[in-house]
Amino acid sequence: MAYIPICNDPSFPFPYYIDVLMAHILVEVCVDSVESAMNAVRGGANRLELCGNLGLGGGTTPSLGLLKEVRKAIDSFKPSGVMLEDIRIFKENGVVGFVFGVLTGEGRVDVARTQSLINASLPGQVCFHRAFDMTRDANEAISDIMRMHGVSRILTSGQGKSVSGSLEVLASLLGTTQNGLSGPIIMPGSGISPDTIGHVLDILLPLGLSEIHLSAGNWMEGGMTFRREEMGMGVGGKGDWGSWKTNERIVGEVIALSNSRALEVSGRSRESRRGC
Repeated sequence: MAYIPICNDPSFPFPYYIDVLMAHILVEVCVDSVESAMNAVRGGANRLELCGNLGLGGGTTPSLGLLKEVRKAIDSFKPSGVMLEDIRIFKENGVVGFVFGVLTGEGRVDVARTQSLINASLPGQVCFHRAFDMTRDANEAISDIMRMHGVSRILTSGQGKSVSGSLEVLASLLGTTQNGLSGPIIMPGSGISPDTIGHVLDILLPLGLSEIHLSAGNWMEGGMTFRREEMGMGVGGKGDWGSWKTNERIVGEVIALSNSRALEVSGRSRESRRGC
């Protein structure tokens, strides 16, 4: 967390207390975005506590990019400004790939804003994330993305709640892009587990599937033995008292199953070619 002064006049001490001008209680507002910060300032907040992810367990450490953008305190800021600053800082620290996606209010890919983020990311790889699944039409979205320069892959559930329930759409996307030959790599993600990976691979491997995405995680109990159960600091439930962590066993099982199925499909393909 970080405290942000609202007044940039160096003659005022930090933090800037409004009660220098009129006697009242100082109001501090916790925020996790430029928009929230500006809303708080316009609403009359005296001081900001800058956080990240306020909805999860009370917040996490904010990024330096967010800090810099909020400190400029200009009402016209957009979230993409924070993203551009974050990309610059991450590149300076050795990051070689970025994941993002920008949509218009009408549910289309925002080509101009997405391309500006891509340009800032290059020569790093770019994954257009599951914003794709929130577009109004998958075919329209894939066409818009393929018109842009620099998208390496698309992370998608096939516009469904899970990969397993959207295999037809994913198969169509793999056909459209030839999985990286004529467009971005299609990387299915959402609901992939040791229980579901077999069927997913049976359908999509023959179509050229080469990458998958999963969190492989579950909720782990936190170290607090005393819990004020009637209280909450975020989304509630396990999010307040535990943390979501990747499970080594799940990762290993999915990798083993994936490699085994890939070898089977490769073997069948070789047998088929020999029979021709």
